[in-house]
Amino acid sequence: MQARMNVPKAAPAGFKAMLDVEAYVNGSGVPHSTLELVRLRVSQINGCAYCVNMHAGDAKKAGETDQRLWGVAAWRESPLFTDEERAALALAEAATRIADNPDGVPDETWDEAADYYDEDSLAGLVMVIAAINAWNRINVTVRNPAATG
Repeated sequence: MQARMNVPKAAPAGFKAMLDVEAYVNGSGVPHSTLELVRLRVSQINGCAYCVNMHAGDAKKAGETDQRLWGVAAWRESPLFTDEERAALALAEAATRIADNPDGVPDETWDEAADYYDEDSLAGLVMVIAAINAWNRINVTVRNPAATG
């Protein structure tokens, strides 16, 4: 598989803007492990092999266990995730699958996340969810292949 285009080369200003969003998110106060779990789960939902591969690897390098990485796709049935992580993953799934619910993100899902995250961190979660959805759409559209080896 070969990418249809090199987005950083074709759209350098747009790519830089995306990286600036990532810099904001990484400094938002949301734990790095939570950010990577959210990025991984959203990428799984969107079928972005490039991002699944990257964020599983980034999470592993940051100390995440194989068991938690394997379990993130079934986090609801796993005892391995904290209540805070569960709230972030539920928000990520609801915001990613926004068309699946006539009310968009349910109040219950939002309120649960707001119970665990202050306004600044909650904004960081909203931004990371939006950013990874955008990255997924970029990479799936241009068929950016997952790294091998």
